[in-house]
Amino acid sequence: MRKKLVVGNWKMHGNLNENKQLIDALVTDLTELKDAQFAVCVPFPYLYSMQGSLRETNISWGAQNLSQFDKGAYTGEVSANMLNDFGCKYVIIGHSERRSIFGETNQIVAEKYVAAQNAGLIPILCVGETLEQREAGLAEKIIDEQLSVVIELAGIDTFDKSVVAYEPVWAIGTGKTASPQQAQEVHAFIRKGMAEKNHKIAGELVILYGGSVKASNASELFAMTDIDGGLIGGASLVASEFASICRALNN
Repeated sequence: MRKKLVVGNWKMHGNLNENKQLIDALVTDLTELKDAQFAVCVPFPYLYSMQGSLRETNISWGAQNLSQFDKGAYTGEVSANMLNDFGCKYVIIGHSERRSIFGETNQIVAEKYVAAQNAGLIPILCVGETLEQREAGLAEKIIDEQLSVVIELAGIDTFDKSVVAYEPVWAIGTGKTASPQQAQEVHAFIRKGMAEKNHKIAGELVILYGGSVKASNASELFAMTDIDGGLIGGASLVASEFASICRALNN
């Protein structure tokens, strides 16, 4: 049976005081939930405080990005081994904002995926299409390309220690949400493609949905056969909202 997982992506939000209030509330709200796993991926400066606040809880923590390089003259970059120093379990790889705003290519994303796994981190590999690509009937082609470059570089067997997150770019921060059936169709496509390469890994692969999940739609989305949880953006910054999403998966 596949693990269920909800991950909060704080993006570039928070400060020490706000973070403490949010984490204290989440620890209280989630402590009794046993049937799923939970994590928050926070900005680099707050990893130390997450390590201190969450180490004795049922909430894991991770980063939102990393360098594909182990070390060297790469000013402003953060390596996988540095993330290990702060006890990270997860790292988000190839989020649509990294691809669109910072120009990360499929090859760079694949290299970051490898760097994460080499350091023992669990990559949350993001894939997804823009509105223009969906309307042109290219969604499956784009997603297949994004996955194929990673599989070619890292190998299909590495997906036994990774998570895939489908994020329809057109549904991030826009208030739009793919219908549960639309999301399920893409998740099923991803799992089917993986099964053609390794049926066992495909059956165990955790695939999250990452498109404007809210407490009001979480239960319906999580009821879909191939949706194993969510990668949550804005709603993860509100303790009551994020906790409600987590409870929807835990039920």
